[in-house]
Amino acid sequence: MADGIGSKSYNYADLWESVWPLVADREALVCGPQRRTYAQLADRANRLANYLRAAGIVPGDRIGLFLRNDAAYIEAMIAAFSLRATPVNMNHRYTGVELGHLMTDSSAVGLLTHQTLTGAVATVPGGTDHLRVLLVVDDPDPAMVEGEAAELPGAVAYEDALAGSTGGQVVTEGRSGDDEYLMYTGGTTGRPKGVVWRQEDAFFALVGGGDPMRLNGPVSEPAELLERIVPAFSYMPLAPLMHAAAQWTTWSWLLAGGKTTLHPGRLDPAAVWQAVEDEGVNSVTVVGDAVGRPIAAAWQAEPDRWDASSLFALANGGAPMSSTLKELLAELFPGRAILDGFGSSEAGVQGSQRIEAGQAVSGLARFTPGPMTGVFDEEFRPVEPGSGTIGRVANAGRLPLGYLNDPVKSAETFIEVDGKRYCFTGDMGTVEEDGTIQLLGRGSQCINTGGEKVFPEEVESALVDHPGVTDVLVVGTPDERWGSAVTAVVAPTDPSAPPTLAELRDHLRTQLAGYKLPKHLVLVDKVERSPAGKADYRWAKAAAEANLPSK
Repeated sequence: MADGIGSKSYNYADLWESVWPLVADREALVCGPQRRTYAQLADRANRLANYLRAAGIVPGDRIGLFLRNDAAYIEAMIAAFSLRATPVNMNHRYTGVELGHLMTDSSAVGLLTHQTLTGAVATVPGGTDHLRVLLVVDDPDPAMVEGEAAELPGAVAYEDALAGSTGGQVVTEGRSGDDEYLMYTGGTTGRPKGVVWRQEDAFFALVGGGDPMRLNGPVSEPAELLERIVPAFSYMPLAPLMHAAAQWTTWSWLLAGGKTTLHPGRLDPAAVWQAVEDEGVNSVTVVGDAVGRPIAAAWQAEPDRWDASSLFALANGGAPMSSTLKELLAELFPGRAILDGFGSSEAGVQGSQRIEAGQAVSGLARFTPGPMTGVFDEEFRPVEPGSGTIGRVANAGRLPLGYLNDPVKSAETFIEVDGKRYCFTGDMGTVEEDGTIQLLGRGSQCINTGGEKVFPEEVESALVDHPGVTDVLVVGTPDERWGSAVTAVVAPTDPSAPPTLAELRDHLRTQLAGYKLPKHLVLVDKVERSPAGKADYRWAKAAAEANLPSK
């Protein structure tokens, strides 16, 4: 801000403009060969914002980001916020049809896309002629990505747009904490849903409120953020920026003066550990076993290859992590903090579990709830600690306004209980005698087999520990006797000698009740997941039903 005393609102652009001049010469972002100081990031974001304004982008407009990890992703977010426009995260694995739906649902009037993703953009039904802005970004490291390029009518090269624009600070009247932040989520069991937040609420619920490590508590006023600038911190999220796990944490460190190292393409565990050494990474965030296991395996195979002395925390967020992987990470990295986070795009960050070396861990995350988190039964009564009752986990406090274009889903998710508005995301859990919450999984994925409820995540967490299983998803398939049969969709470690159903059931018998054991096994070459490692249960269910062994 011009007066130098910091932001007067919890608006993302105002907060950014108050912070970056204090750390102008520090590195803010690294993504493959790309490196940006805070001053460079600010200049490029301002050039983009001025280009967008000249192209007709006005407050209230939405701009799609159909991008892999790239410094341009953050530059575009800053530019959009500075104009009071809204950046829209778009899954870079979408087909043209899926992308077209998201562009229509979000009413996007602009789009940024990587060169190797233009092939999908070219197949959007109805085309892109309606867009006011269409910018094509060069991939930061073409060797790490795949994709077909296509000519897009009216497209402008991203670097040309910046070169032809001015870098002066963008002034937009009316900025406030009421401005929109939008995060699309889901898509594994249905169409993705846009979660609409006020920026002020998102600042506190999603990016830590000025406290990235959750150590000092949130700031009490916007100007206090300037007192929270960290001396130096290097962070690395192993997820794409289109996913909350990377986007929220990256922003939390941008507003604290830290450095974020982004992984530029498909997961390469050796490149991850090399980046930890080269960039002096202090904290890494993975997304479930799909990301965590390859990272751990690479370290186990060559523990003396990389210098990870800078690392003091390994965290998980965005997808469940198996208990054995948590234990393994604690053993491999003694003295480091091993954290398993819990939250959602609708409820924000709800809690975390810390694992110590030698600690036995069971099931999914078990965490101490904050004052705004509770578990409710079917009558919306609080679940009694130690009762064993399975209830719905809910969060109150700072919450989104609802789902974009979906009042029915909004009413089903955001429910008032005893005068307080709660978000019921579908997560199920029990309240233990000590008051901690034991997560069980998503109710929407729960399998009702013979009247018993089975949470797929619990079975997956145990199955992935079998040496013959590389990855697995568990779904329910139609069954005349049981109604729905627990079915494991497994990518075997050795396709020439895959595990049998009997072997997997024997492996599970000491950990799970008999009714939770898979009744069917379907083998696949690869388990399909989102770019961030989230389960694709739509794919798993279709694969299971199409390949069930004959009776």
